[in-house]
Amino acid sequence: MRRPILTANWKMNMNSAELTAFTGRFIPLVANADEVDIVIASPFTLLDRLAQQIAGTTIQSAGQNVNPEESGAFTGEIAPGMLADMGCAYAIVGHSERRTLYGETDEWVARKAAALLDHRIRPIVCVGETLEQRDAGRALEIIETQIRESLARIPRDQAEQIVIAYEPVWAIGTGRTATPEIAQQAHEQIRKRLSAQFGEAGNRIRIQYGGSVKPETVYDLMSQPDIDGALVGGASLDPEAFARIVHFQSQRTQ
Repeated sequence: MRRPILTANWKMNMNSAELTAFTGRFIPLVANADEVDIVIASPFTLLDRLAQQIAGTTIQSAGQNVNPEESGAFTGEIAPGMLADMGCAYAIVGHSERRTLYGETDEWVARKAAALLDHRIRPIVCVGETLEQRDAGRALEIIETQIRESLARIPRDQAEQIVIAYEPVWAIGTGRTATPEIAQQAHEQIRKRLSAQFGEAGNRIRIQYGGSVKPETVYDLMSQPDIDGALVGGASLDPEAFARIVHFQSQRTQ
């Protein structure tokens, strides 16, 4: 049984006062959420403050990006060891915004993922197709290629440490969400690719869905057999909304 994982990706939002207000409201709302992993990916500037705020809870922190190098003349970059020093348990790599806006390749993502594992940080590796690729009938081909190449440096005996986030680019920030059936089709294909690449470990790797996830849509998505969590953008900035997503099981009766 794969343990659900709900990750807040705050992107370039929040300051220290807003973080304090968020955690003050959010933490009591999820105090009894013992059956899921809760992760918050804040901007780098807030990671230290976030670590202080979530101390003593089961909430874990994540970086939103990383450079694979250990140190050096890389102005503005953050090394894996720096994230480890901030107490990060996870880090997001290969997000569609990094791929499209900053030209990050599968090979670059693969280097980042491997470097994170070297520091015992679990990479959340993002994959997903654009609208043009989907309309051209290439969605599954693109996803398979991204999985194969972005995880090329992951040893089989560490495969269970990674998390995959499937994010259809056409459903991010648009208010459009892939139907549960469309999302499941992609997750099932990802699961097959993971099993081909890592054997039995592929069945134990968690796969999140990320694409305009909201409290109203999360239960139907999480009910699919290969969807193990959600990578949440805009809705995660609202503590009540993100808490409702964390408590997705309760929506069965709503």
